[in-house]
Amino acid sequence: MSTIHTTTRQHHSIRAAGPLLGWRTVDLLTIAFLGAAFGIAYWGWDLGYKVPSDLVSAGFPPLGGLLAGPWFIAGVVGGLVVRRPGAALLCEVLAALVSMLPGTQWGASVLLSGILQGVGAELAFAILGYGTFGIAAAALAGLLSAPLEIFYEWGAYYASWSMPWKLAYLGITMVSGLVVAGIGGWLLTRALARAGALGAFPAGQEERELHAV
Repeated sequence: MSTIHTTTRQHHSIRAAGPLLGWRTVDLLTIAFLGAAFGIAYWGWDLGYKVPSDLVSAGFPPLGGLLAGPWFIAGVVGGLVVRRPGAALLCEVLAALVSMLPGTQWGASVLLSGILQGVGAELAFAILGYGTFGIAAAALAGLLSAPLEIFYEWGAYYASWSMPWKLAYLGITMVSGLVVAGIGGWLLTRALARAGALGAFPAGQEERELHAV
């Protein structure tokens, strides 16, 4: 009788190499590239946002929060890739800045929104000690990208709304952040790692270990 031995490989998070604050040149360049790429995508979403937003929110305006998630993804992916303090915030702010340069309907407030969203994503990774970067960590980062931004929007855009509507908008936007930016950002990071684009980062090492023979 033969015995078959099986080995189960469990996915685990790998921390950034060296001191957490020891940013490498490749870290900075990658955040700059991601920020620029997401900034262009944000600008495109700015242009196409109004029509679907009007349709979704026609019966209940807070439902417009369902479409906010795409604007949070840069911070989530930046944090998942570089895994150093400040990566999520810097990537989200750069994306906001790039999207603002061609001109948007929100003007310079886009940069403020990028800061608020980036702080939220950064907070999630900080809570986890910059040591966990699985799908749950990504979902938390997407979720926490929303509150500071929505608190700002309550006063800037929706001051006339009742508190139930404001709370509904907050909750809906947080769900959008969790699903679109959080889970979506994690899937995108995994796809980049599988494609070999993140070989210099922990996500790439995790992918290699996952498929090691």
